[in-house]
Amino acid sequence: MFKNTQDKQEAAPQLKDDNIPAHVAIIMDGNGRWAQKRHLPRIAGHKRGMETVKTITKFASDLGVKVLTLYAFSTENWKRPHDEVSYLMGLPVKFFNNFVPDLVKNNVQVRVMGVKDQLPVQTQKAVNDAIKDTAECTGMILNFALNYGSRLDIRLAVQEIGRQVANGQLDPEKITDQTIDANLMTGFLGDLADPDLLIRTSGEERISNFLLWQIAYSELVFTDVLWPDFDRSVFEQMILEYQQRDRRFGGIKTGK
Repeated sequence: MFKNTQDKQEAAPQLKDDNIPAHVAIIMDGNGRWAQKRHLPRIAGHKRGMETVKTITKFASDLGVKVLTLYAFSTENWKRPHDEVSYLMGLPVKFFNNFVPDLVKNNVQVRVMGVKDQLPVQTQKAVNDAIKDTAECTGMILNFALNYGSRLDIRLAVQEIGRQVANGQLDPEKITDQTIDANLMTGFLGDLADPDLLIRTSGEERISNFLLWQIAYSELVFTDVLWPDFDRSVFEQMILEYQQRDRRFGGIKTGK
């Protein structure tokens, strides 16, 4: 008998439509290294990364993700060279001017968290216009963390809670996790404030002062792919990894 050499290939796993993470947060890392590998200026990587944002936003919306939070500029990023910071501050202007019509078409609402009043005037205007122009959209929320740092977020929340206590509006003994949730910059997201999945690109495996309170029970996935190379197929692999995780939130499942 002849041996059948056509071995059956194992079918590739498919995304489960009933287990799409409601809130995905991404630390978009690797723009500079992407450019350096190609002997290009770092700003070329940021420009290419902006196109990746457009691709992933549309794909996440199509998949049924409810909130996509992108770490666009941290409170520590001001330490970068002046020319690079200036370019990064101009990106929201270019991005929103070009992409807002597509966001409206796809029913995506823009939100921005961070200390916005420290941004250049033209950046603030671009951000505020995008928020206003997409305010009636009822689909996915595209939430940019811009001039954001989690320790600052927590400190400002503690200060606000302290003011409420000092004014007699709040009993210290009645401060709960929900009290803190409501006073963080993600408070407007309500039950969706905590990411189900946190992704970091470029091979780095650290959180870098991003959503420290909110990711207490998030699934963390790291990839070596640089952000400008992060495409639909890579994003799909990240969600497949998430779907294979056993989320117990500190408990155990019956029978285990």
